[in-house]
Amino acid sequence: MRRWSLAGQMLVLQLVVVAVTVTGGAALMSVLAQQVVGTEAAAMSKAVALSVASSPDVLAALGEPSPTRRLQPYAERVRAETGVDFVTIMKPDGTRYTHPNPAEIGRGFLGRIDRAVRGEAFTETYTGTLGPSVRAVVPVHVDDGSVGALVSAGIKVEKVSAKLRGVLGWMAGIVALALGLGAAGTWLVTARLRRQTHGLGPVELGRIHEHHDAVLHAVREGLLLVGKDGTLTLCNDAARALLNLPADAEGRHVADLGLPDVLAGREQESIHLVGDRVLAVNSAASRLGTVVTVRDHTELQALAGQLDAERGFAESLRSAAHESANRLHTVVTLVELGRTEEAVAFGTAELRAAQELTDRVMGAVREPVLAALLLGKSAEAAERGTELLISEDSELDDLGLDVRDLVTIVGNLIDNAVEAAAGRVEVRVRGDASGLLVTVADDGPGLTTPEAFRRGWTTKGDGHGLGLALVGQAVRRLGGTIEVAGSVFTVRLPAPERVS
Repeated sequence: MRRWSLAGQMLVLQLVVVAVTVTGGAALMSVLAQQVVGTEAAAMSKAVALSVASSPDVLAALGEPSPTRRLQPYAERVRAETGVDFVTIMKPDGTRYTHPNPAEIGRGFLGRIDRAVRGEAFTETYTGTLGPSVRAVVPVHVDDGSVGALVSAGIKVEKVSAKLRGVLGWMAGIVALALGLGAAGTWLVTARLRRQTHGLGPVELGRIHEHHDAVLHAVREGLLLVGKDGTLTLCNDAARALLNLPADAEGRHVADLGLPDVLAGREQESIHLVGDRVLAVNSAASRLGTVVTVRDHTELQALAGQLDAERGFAESLRSAAHESANRLHTVVTLVELGRTEEAVAFGTAELRAAQELTDRVMGAVREPVLAALLLGKSAEAAERGTELLISEDSELDDLGLDVRDLVTIVGNLIDNAVEAAAGRVEVRVRGDASGLLVTVADDGPGLTTPEAFRRGWTTKGDGHGLGLALVGQAVRRLGGTIEVAGSVFTVRLPAPERVS
Protein backbone atom coordinates (compact mmCIF):
# COMPACT_ATOMS: atom_id res chain seq x y z
CA MET A 1 0.00 0.00 0.00
CA ARG A 2 1.36 3.41 -0.96
CA ARG A 3 2.17 5.62 2.00
CA TRP A 4 0.59 9.00 2.35
CA SER A 5 2.60 11.91 1.05
CA LEU A 6 3.86 14.56 3.39
CA ALA A 7 1.36 17.02 1.90
CA GLY A 8 -1.53 14.60 2.51
CA GLN A 9 -0.51 13.99 6.09
CA MET A 10 -0.17 17.72 6.67
CA LEU A 11 -3.63 18.28 5.17
CA VAL A 12 -5.29 15.77 7.50
CA LEU A 13 -3.35 17.01 10.51
CA GLN A 14 -4.16 20.64 9.85
CA LEU A 15 -7.82 19.86 9.21
CA VAL A 16 -8.02 17.99 12.51
CA VAL A 17 -6.31 20.86 14.31
CA VAL A 18 -8.64 23.42 12.72
CA ALA A 19 -11.72 21.32 13.47
CA VAL A 20 -10.73 20.68 17.08
CA THR A 21 -9.81 24.33 17.63
CA VAL A 22 -12.98 25.72 16.08
CA THR A 23 -15.21 23.12 17.75
CA GLY A 24 -13.61 23.73 21.13
CA GLY A 25 -14.00 27.45 20.67
CA ALA A 26 -17.62 27.01 19.67
CA ALA A 27 -18.32 24.85 22.72
CA LEU A 28 -16.69 27.42 24.97
CA MET A 29 -18.64 30.22 23.35
CA SER A 30 -21.86 28.21 23.76
CA VAL A 31 -21.27 27.79 27.49
CA LEU A 32 -20.40 31.44 27.84
CA ALA A 33 -23.45 32.47 25.83
CA GLN A 34 -25.67 30.31 28.02
CA GLN A 35 -24.20 31.90 31.12
CA VAL A 36 -24.55 35.39 29.68
CA VAL A 37 -28.17 34.87 28.61
CA GLY A 38 -29.05 33.32 32.00
CA THR A 39 -27.32 36.10 33.87
CA GLU A 40 -29.02 38.70 31.71
CA ALA A 41 -32.46 37.14 32.37
CA ALA A 42 -31.82 37.04 36.13
CA ALA A 43 -30.58 40.64 36.15
CA MET A 44 -33.59 41.80 34.17
CA SER A 45 -36.01 39.95 36.45
CA LYS A 46 -34.38 41.40 39.55
CA ALA A 47 -34.43 44.92 38.13
CA VAL A 48 -38.15 44.68 37.35
CA ALA A 49 -38.93 43.23 40.79
CA LEU A 50 -36.97 45.95 42.57
CA SER A 51 -38.67 48.62 40.50
CA VAL A 52 -42.12 47.28 41.43
CA ALA A 53 -41.18 46.87 45.09
CA SER A 54 -40.14 50.53 45.32
CA SER A 55 -43.20 51.87 43.48
CA PRO A 56 -45.40 54.25 45.57
CA ASP A 57 -48.49 52.73 43.94
CA VAL A 58 -47.62 49.36 45.41
CA LEU A 59 -47.12 50.80 48.89
CA ALA A 60 -50.39 52.69 48.64
CA ALA A 61 -52.32 49.63 47.43
CA LEU A 62 -51.05 47.53 50.34
CA GLY A 63 -52.95 49.82 52.75
CA GLU A 64 -56.27 49.25 50.99
CA PRO A 65 -58.80 46.59 52.02
CA SER A 66 -58.46 44.79 48.64
CA PRO A 67 -54.92 45.34 47.26
CA THR A 68 -55.57 42.99 44.32
CA ARG A 69 -58.03 45.39 42.67
CA ARG A 70 -55.29 47.99 42.24
CA LEU A 71 -52.19 45.82 42.04
CA GLN A 72 -53.33 43.31 39.35
CA PRO A 73 -53.71 45.90 36.55
CA TYR A 74 -50.43 47.53 37.60
CA ALA A 75 -48.54 44.20 37.59
CA GLU A 76 -49.90 43.23 34.18
CA ARG A 77 -48.98 46.61 32.74
CA VAL A 78 -45.43 46.28 34.05
CA ARG A 79 -45.20 42.73 32.67
CA ALA A 80 -46.29 43.85 29.24
CA GLU A 81 -43.95 46.85 29.15
CA THR A 82 -40.82 45.07 30.44
CA GLY A 83 -41.18 41.79 28.56
CA VAL A 84 -41.01 39.53 31.61
CA ASP A 85 -43.39 36.57 31.78
CA PHE A 86 -44.88 37.31 35.16
CA VAL A 87 -44.96 39.89 37.96
CA THR A 88 -46.37 38.49 41.18
CA ILE A 89 -47.05 40.61 44.27
CA MET A 90 -47.78 38.61 47.41
CA LYS A 91 -48.16 38.74 51.15
CA PRO A 92 -45.14 37.93 53.33
CA ASP A 93 -46.63 34.43 53.76
CA GLY A 94 -46.70 33.87 49.99
CA THR A 95 -50.37 34.46 49.27
CA ARG A 96 -50.62 36.04 45.81
CA TYR A 97 -52.16 39.47 45.23
CA THR A 98 -51.42 39.30 41.46
CA HIS A 99 -50.73 36.64 38.82
CA PRO A 100 -50.87 36.46 34.99
CA ASN A 101 -53.51 33.79 35.49
CA PRO A 102 -56.24 35.38 37.63
CA ALA A 103 -57.27 31.93 38.86
CA GLU A 104 -54.00 31.72 40.78
CA ILE A 105 -54.70 34.90 42.78
CA GLY A 106 -55.17 34.08 46.44
CA ARG A 107 -53.16 30.88 46.25
CA GLY A 108 -49.70 30.32 47.66
CA PHE A 109 -46.55 31.25 45.77
CA LEU A 110 -44.52 28.30 44.45
CA GLY A 111 -40.89 28.87 45.28
CA ARG A 112 -38.58 30.03 48.04
CA ILE A 113 -39.44 33.24 49.86
CA ASP A 114 -37.57 32.83 53.17
CA ARG A 115 -34.65 35.02 52.18
CA ALA A 116 -36.95 37.75 50.89
CA VAL A 117 -38.96 37.66 54.13
CA ARG A 118 -35.69 38.40 55.95
CA GLY A 119 -35.25 41.47 53.74
CA GLU A 120 -32.84 39.97 51.11
CA ALA A 121 -33.38 40.14 47.35
CA PHE A 122 -32.28 37.03 45.46
CA THR A 123 -32.69 35.16 42.14
CA GLU A 124 -33.31 31.49 41.37
CA THR A 125 -34.49 29.06 38.69
CA TYR A 126 -37.69 27.35 39.75
CA THR A 127 -40.65 25.52 38.22
CA GLY A 128 -43.88 27.27 39.04
CA THR A 129 -47.36 27.38 37.61
CA LEU A 130 -46.02 28.76 34.30
CA GLY A 131 -43.24 26.20 34.09
CA PRO A 132 -39.48 26.56 34.71
CA SER A 133 -38.43 30.18 35.00
CA VAL A 134 -35.58 32.42 36.01
CA ARG A 135 -37.08 34.59 38.76
CA ALA A 136 -36.18 37.21 41.32
CA VAL A 137 -37.87 37.63 44.71
CA VAL A 138 -37.47 40.93 46.56
CA PRO A 139 -39.03 42.39 49.73
CA VAL A 140 -41.34 45.41 49.85
CA HIS A 141 -40.50 47.57 52.86
CA VAL A 142 -43.29 49.62 54.43
CA ASP A 143 -42.94 52.84 56.39
CA ASP A 144 -41.78 51.21 59.63
CA GLY A 145 -39.07 49.32 57.77
CA SER A 146 -40.67 45.93 58.05
CA VAL A 147 -41.43 43.64 55.10
CA GLY A 148 -45.03 44.32 54.19
CA ALA A 149 -45.11 42.32 50.93
CA LEU A 150 -42.99 40.41 48.40
CA VAL A 151 -42.53 40.92 44.65
CA SER A 152 -41.45 38.21 42.24
CA ALA A 153 -40.68 38.79 38.54
CA GLY A 154 -39.44 36.15 36.17
CA ILE A 155 -38.75 34.99 32.61
CA LYS A 156 -39.60 31.49 31.52
CA VAL A 157 -36.67 29.20 30.73
CA GLU A 158 -38.30 28.44 27.40
CA LYS A 159 -37.99 32.08 26.42
CA VAL A 160 -34.36 32.18 27.61
CA SER A 161 -33.63 29.03 25.61
CA ALA A 162 -35.20 30.52 22.49
CA LYS A 163 -32.97 33.55 22.77
CA LEU A 164 -29.98 31.27 23.36
CA ARG A 165 -30.87 29.24 20.26
CA GLY A 166 -30.80 32.40 18.22
CA VAL A 167 -27.34 33.25 19.54
CA LEU A 168 -26.16 29.69 18.93
CA GLY A 169 -27.52 29.84 15.39
CA TRP A 170 -25.32 32.83 14.64
CA MET A 171 -22.42 31.07 16.35
CA ALA A 172 -22.99 27.95 14.24
CA GLY A 173 -22.82 30.05 11.09
CA ILE A 174 -19.60 31.68 12.25
CA VAL A 175 -18.14 28.27 13.15
CA ALA A 176 -19.06 26.85 9.76
CA LEU A 177 -17.47 29.85 8.03
CA ALA A 178 -14.32 29.49 10.16
CA LEU A 179 -14.13 25.78 9.34
CA GLY A 180 -14.57 26.51 5.65
CA LEU A 181 -11.92 29.22 5.60
CA GLY A 182 -9.57 27.06 7.66
CA ALA A 183 -10.09 24.08 5.35
CA ALA A 184 -9.58 26.24 2.25
CA GLY A 185 -6.41 27.79 3.66
CA THR A 186 -5.13 24.38 4.70
CA TRP A 187 -5.82 22.99 1.23
CA LEU A 188 -3.93 25.86 -0.43
CA VAL A 189 -0.94 25.41 1.88
CA THR A 190 -1.03 21.66 1.27
CA ALA A 191 -1.21 22.12 -2.50
CA ARG A 192 1.88 24.31 -2.39
CA LEU A 193 3.65 21.83 -0.13
CA ARG A 194 2.71 19.00 -2.50
CA ARG A 195 4.25 20.86 -5.44
CA GLN A 196 7.42 21.57 -3.49
CA THR A 197 7.81 18.01 -2.18
CA HIS A 198 6.64 16.37 -5.45
CA GLY A 199 4.13 14.30 -3.52
CA LEU A 200 6.80 12.47 -1.51
CA GLY A 201 6.23 11.24 2.00
CA PRO A 202 8.39 12.01 5.04
CA VAL A 203 10.23 8.68 4.77
CA GLU A 204 11.14 9.29 1.13
CA LEU A 205 12.15 12.89 1.88
CA GLY A 206 14.30 11.76 4.79
CA ARG A 207 15.96 9.10 2.64
CA ILE A 208 16.62 11.61 -0.16
CA HIS A 209 18.11 14.05 2.37
CA GLU A 210 20.40 11.33 3.74
CA HIS A 211 21.50 10.34 0.23
CA HIS A 212 22.13 13.93 -0.82
CA ASP A 213 24.00 14.69 2.39
CA ALA A 214 26.16 11.59 1.98
CA VAL A 215 26.95 12.41 -1.66
CA LEU A 216 27.56 16.06 -0.84
CA HIS A 217 30.19 15.30 1.76
CA ALA A 218 31.71 12.33 -0.08
CA VAL A 219 32.63 14.05 -3.36
CA ARG A 220 36.20 15.24 -3.62
CA GLU A 221 35.24 18.40 -5.47
CA GLY A 222 34.27 21.47 -3.49
CA LEU A 223 30.62 22.40 -3.90
CA LEU A 224 29.04 25.70 -2.84
CA LEU A 225 25.58 27.20 -3.28
CA VAL A 226 25.43 30.99 -3.12
CA GLY A 227 22.05 32.69 -2.84
CA LYS A 228 21.02 35.56 -5.06
CA ASP A 229 21.77 37.96 -2.20
CA GLY A 230 25.35 36.69 -1.92
CA THR A 231 24.75 34.50 1.14
CA LEU A 232 26.56 31.17 1.28
CA THR A 233 23.72 28.71 1.83
CA LEU A 234 25.61 25.42 1.41
CA CYS A 235 29.15 24.12 1.24
CA ASN A 236 30.56 20.62 1.58
CA ASP A 237 33.66 19.38 3.41
CA ALA A 238 35.91 19.61 0.34
CA ALA A 239 34.97 23.27 -0.20
CA ARG A 240 35.72 24.09 3.45
CA ALA A 241 39.17 22.50 3.12
CA LEU A 242 40.03 24.05 -0.27
CA LEU A 243 38.86 27.56 0.62
CA ASN A 244 39.81 27.49 4.33
CA LEU A 245 36.24 28.29 5.35
CA PRO A 246 35.24 28.45 9.04
CA ALA A 247 32.72 26.04 10.56
CA ASP A 248 30.02 28.73 10.62
CA ALA A 249 30.49 29.73 6.97
CA GLU A 250 26.97 28.77 5.92
CA GLY A 251 24.55 31.63 6.35
CA ARG A 252 27.23 34.33 6.04
CA HIS A 253 27.80 36.67 3.10
CA VAL A 254 30.61 35.70 0.72
CA ALA A 255 32.18 39.14 1.19
CA ASP A 256 32.63 38.38 4.90
CA LEU A 257 34.37 35.10 3.99
CA GLY A 258 36.82 36.65 1.54
CA LEU A 259 35.35 34.76 -1.43
CA PRO A 260 34.19 37.39 -3.96
CA ASP A 261 37.22 36.89 -6.24
CA VAL A 262 36.73 33.14 -6.25
CA LEU A 263 33.03 33.33 -7.04
CA ALA A 264 33.25 36.20 -9.53
CA GLY A 265 34.27 34.04 -12.48
CA ARG A 266 31.50 32.99 -14.81
CA GLU A 267 33.74 31.19 -17.30
CA GLN A 268 33.23 27.51 -17.90
CA GLU A 269 36.61 26.84 -16.34
CA SER A 270 38.46 29.65 -14.57
CA ILE A 271 41.67 29.36 -12.55
CA HIS A 272 42.05 31.14 -9.22
CA LEU A 273 44.87 31.31 -6.71
CA VAL A 274 43.68 30.88 -3.12
CA GLY A 275 46.47 30.78 -0.57
CA ASP A 276 48.95 28.17 -1.76
CA ARG A 277 46.43 26.36 -3.94
CA VAL A 278 45.57 26.60 -7.63
CA LEU A 279 41.81 26.10 -7.91
CA ALA A 280 39.66 25.49 -10.97
CA VAL A 281 36.32 27.22 -10.38
CA ASN A 282 33.16 26.59 -12.37
CA SER A 283 30.08 28.75 -11.73
CA ALA A 284 26.57 28.20 -13.04
CA ALA A 285 23.38 30.13 -12.31
CA SER A 286 20.41 28.20 -10.96
CA ARG A 287 16.91 28.98 -9.67
CA LEU A 288 18.26 29.08 -6.12
CA GLY A 289 21.30 31.23 -6.87
CA THR A 290 24.76 30.27 -8.11
CA VAL A 291 26.21 26.76 -7.96
CA VAL A 292 30.01 26.79 -7.70
CA THR A 293 32.27 23.77 -8.04
CA VAL A 294 35.90 23.99 -6.95
CA ARG A 295 38.64 21.53 -7.91
CA ASP A 296 42.19 21.47 -6.63
CA HIS A 297 44.57 21.87 -9.58
CA THR A 298 47.67 22.55 -7.50
CA GLU A 299 49.40 19.29 -8.39
CA LEU A 300 48.13 19.47 -11.96
CA GLN A 301 49.42 23.01 -12.29
CA ALA A 302 52.79 21.95 -10.88
CA LEU A 303 52.96 19.13 -13.41
CA ALA A 304 51.92 21.55 -16.12
CA GLY A 305 54.73 23.86 -15.06
CA GLN A 306 57.16 21.00 -15.13
CA LEU A 307 55.82 20.04 -18.55
CA ASP A 308 56.32 23.61 -19.72
CA ALA A 309 59.90 23.41 -18.47
CA GLU A 310 60.41 20.15 -20.34
CA ARG A 311 58.84 21.69 -23.41
CA GLY A 312 61.19 24.63 -22.98
CA PHE A 313 64.13 22.26 -22.81
CA ALA A 314 62.95 20.54 -25.97
CA GLU A 315 62.50 23.90 -27.67
CA SER A 316 65.98 24.91 -26.56
CA LEU A 317 67.42 21.69 -27.95
CA ARG A 318 65.54 22.30 -31.19
CA SER A 319 66.97 25.81 -31.33
CA ALA A 320 70.46 24.50 -30.57
CA ALA A 321 70.08 21.77 -33.18
CA HIS A 322 68.92 24.35 -35.72
CA GLU A 323 71.92 26.58 -34.98
CA SER A 324 74.27 23.58 -35.05
CA ALA A 325 72.87 22.54 -38.42
CA ASN A 326 73.53 26.05 -39.79
CA ARG A 327 77.05 26.05 -38.41
CA LEU A 328 77.75 22.54 -39.69
CA HIS A 329 76.46 23.51 -43.11
CA THR A 330 78.79 26.52 -43.05
CA VAL A 331 81.76 24.31 -42.08
CA VAL A 332 80.97 21.78 -44.83
CA THR A 333 80.63 24.53 -47.41
CA LEU A 334 83.99 26.04 -46.40
CA VAL A 335 85.62 22.60 -46.72
CA GLU A 336 84.08 22.11 -50.16
CA LEU A 337 85.46 25.47 -51.16
CA GLY A 338 88.94 24.37 -50.09
CA ARG A 339 89.13 26.76 -47.15
CA THR A 340 89.93 24.14 -44.57
CA GLU A 341 91.72 26.42 -42.13
CA GLU A 342 88.77 28.83 -42.01
CA ALA A 343 86.37 25.93 -41.55
CA VAL A 344 88.39 24.62 -38.58
CA ALA A 345 88.67 28.08 -37.03
CA PHE A 346 84.90 28.72 -37.39
CA GLY A 347 83.91 25.35 -35.95
CA THR A 348 86.27 25.47 -32.99
CA ALA A 349 85.19 29.05 -32.12
CA GLU A 350 81.51 28.11 -31.97
CA LEU A 351 82.23 24.96 -30.01
CA ARG A 352 84.43 26.89 -27.58
CA ALA A 353 81.71 29.55 -26.97
CA ALA A 354 79.03 26.93 -26.34
CA GLN A 355 81.31 24.94 -24.07
CA GLU A 356 82.30 28.07 -22.13
CA LEU A 357 78.60 28.85 -21.47
CA THR A 358 77.92 25.28 -20.40
CA ASP A 359 81.00 25.16 -18.17
CA ARG A 360 80.17 28.52 -16.57
CA VAL A 361 76.53 27.54 -15.85
CA MET A 362 77.34 24.04 -14.64
CA GLY A 363 80.19 25.33 -12.54
CA ALA A 364 78.10 28.02 -10.89
CA VAL A 365 74.82 26.15 -10.56
CA ARG A 366 75.29 22.63 -9.28
CA GLU A 367 71.56 21.89 -9.23
CA PRO A 368 71.26 19.93 -12.52
CA VAL A 369 67.60 20.69 -13.25
CA LEU A 370 68.06 24.43 -12.64
CA ALA A 371 71.30 24.45 -14.65
CA ALA A 372 69.54 22.73 -17.55
CA LEU A 373 66.74 25.29 -17.29
CA LEU A 374 69.21 28.18 -17.52
CA LEU A 375 70.97 26.65 -20.53
CA GLY A 376 67.66 26.00 -22.28
CA LYS A 377 66.36 29.50 -21.58
CA SER A 378 69.66 30.93 -22.84
CA ALA A 379 69.30 29.16 -26.19
CA GLU A 380 65.59 30.08 -26.42
CA ALA A 381 66.34 33.74 -25.69
CA ALA A 382 69.11 33.77 -28.30
CA GLU A 383 66.66 32.48 -30.89
CA ARG A 384 64.30 35.35 -30.02
CA GLY A 385 67.10 37.88 -30.38
CA THR A 386 67.66 38.45 -26.66
CA GLU A 387 70.97 37.96 -24.87
CA LEU A 388 70.60 35.98 -21.61
CA LEU A 389 73.55 36.51 -19.29
CA ILE A 390 74.37 34.45 -16.23
CA SER A 391 75.98 36.66 -13.61
CA GLU A 392 79.61 35.74 -12.95
CA ASP A 393 79.08 35.72 -9.17
CA SER A 394 76.25 33.19 -9.46
CA GLU A 395 76.84 30.16 -7.27
CA LEU A 396 74.31 27.58 -6.08
CA ASP A 397 74.59 24.20 -4.44
CA ASP A 398 71.70 21.86 -3.74
CA LEU A 399 69.92 23.49 -0.78
CA GLY A 400 67.16 20.88 -0.54
CA LEU A 401 64.47 23.20 -1.96
CA ASP A 402 61.68 21.71 -4.08
CA VAL A 403 63.10 21.72 -7.60
CA ARG A 404 59.62 22.11 -9.08
CA ASP A 405 59.13 25.37 -7.20
CA LEU A 406 62.58 26.56 -8.31
CA VAL A 407 61.73 25.81 -11.94
CA THR A 408 58.42 27.66 -11.55
CA ILE A 409 60.07 30.73 -10.01
CA VAL A 410 63.16 31.05 -12.19
CA GLY A 411 61.52 29.87 -15.42
CA ASN A 412 58.56 32.25 -15.22
CA LEU A 413 60.72 35.21 -14.18
CA ILE A 414 63.05 34.62 -17.16
CA ASP A 415 60.10 34.20 -19.56
CA ASN A 416 58.59 37.43 -18.28
CA ALA A 417 61.93 39.25 -18.61
CA VAL A 418 62.57 37.94 -22.12
CA GLU A 419 59.13 39.12 -23.25
CA ALA A 420 59.67 42.57 -21.73
CA ALA A 421 63.38 43.02 -22.59
CA ALA A 422 64.67 45.24 -25.34
CA GLY A 423 67.60 42.87 -25.97
CA ARG A 424 69.28 41.87 -22.72
CA VAL A 425 68.39 39.82 -19.62
CA GLU A 426 70.68 39.11 -16.69
CA VAL A 427 70.15 36.31 -14.15
CA ARG A 428 71.90 36.03 -10.81
CA VAL A 429 71.51 32.96 -8.59
CA ARG A 430 73.29 32.65 -5.25
CA GLY A 431 72.69 30.22 -2.44
CA ASP A 432 74.26 29.52 0.93
CA ALA A 433 73.26 28.19 4.34
CA SER A 434 70.92 31.14 4.92
CA GLY A 435 68.90 30.52 1.77
CA LEU A 436 68.61 31.34 -1.92
CA LEU A 437 68.77 34.69 -3.73
CA VAL A 438 67.47 34.94 -7.32
CA THR A 439 67.68 38.21 -9.28
CA VAL A 440 66.33 38.59 -12.81
CA ALA A 441 66.77 41.96 -14.55
CA ASP A 442 66.03 43.13 -18.05
CA ASP A 443 66.47 46.34 -20.01
CA GLY A 444 62.74 46.75 -20.57
CA PRO A 445 60.42 49.46 -19.16
CA GLY A 446 59.79 47.62 -15.88
CA LEU A 447 56.60 47.20 -13.84
CA THR A 448 54.56 50.07 -12.42
CA THR A 449 51.68 48.16 -10.76
CA PRO A 450 51.50 45.81 -7.74
CA GLU A 451 48.78 43.84 -9.57
CA ALA A 452 51.39 41.92 -11.58
CA PHE A 453 51.28 38.95 -9.20
CA ARG A 454 47.49 38.69 -9.35
CA ARG A 455 46.00 35.93 -11.44
CA GLY A 456 44.91 37.21 -14.87
CA TRP A 457 47.23 40.26 -15.01
CA THR A 458 49.29 40.52 -18.18
CA THR A 459 50.76 43.25 -20.32
CA LYS A 460 48.92 41.69 -23.27
CA GLY A 461 45.57 42.66 -21.76
CA ASP A 462 43.91 39.29 -22.51
CA GLY A 463 43.23 38.45 -18.83
CA HIS A 464 45.01 35.09 -19.00
CA GLY A 465 48.29 35.94 -17.26
CA LEU A 466 49.34 33.24 -14.78
CA GLY A 467 53.16 33.09 -14.75
CA LEU A 468 53.90 35.81 -12.20
CA ALA A 469 50.90 34.71 -10.10
CA LEU A 470 52.44 31.22 -9.90
CA VAL A 471 55.77 32.79 -8.97
CA GLY A 472 54.15 34.68 -6.10
CA GLN A 473 52.34 31.55 -4.95
CA ALA A 474 55.51 29.42 -4.99
CA VAL A 475 57.46 32.11 -3.12
CA ARG A 476 54.77 32.30 -0.41
CA ARG A 477 54.65 28.53 -0.15
CA LEU A 478 58.42 28.42 0.44
CA GLY A 479 58.22 31.21 3.03
CA GLY A 480 60.16 33.69 0.93
CA THR A 481 59.74 37.25 -0.30
CA ILE A 482 59.73 38.92 -3.69
CA GLU A 483 60.64 42.51 -4.47
CA VAL A 484 60.21 44.47 -7.69
CA ALA A 485 62.21 47.59 -8.51
CA GLY A 486 61.43 48.67 -12.03
CA SER A 487 62.59 45.79 -14.22
CA VAL A 488 64.57 44.02 -11.47
CA PHE A 489 62.87 41.07 -9.70
CA THR A 490 64.52 39.85 -6.49
CA VAL A 491 63.41 36.64 -4.78
CA ARG A 492 64.71 35.56 -1.38
CA LEU A 493 64.01 32.04 -0.17
CA PRO A 494 65.05 30.75 3.27
CA ALA A 495 66.76 27.40 3.62
CA PRO A 496 64.32 24.50 4.30
CA GLU A 497 65.43 24.13 7.96
CA ARG A 498 64.73 27.82 8.55
CA VAL A 499 61.24 27.42 7.08
CA SER A 500 60.50 24.44 9.29
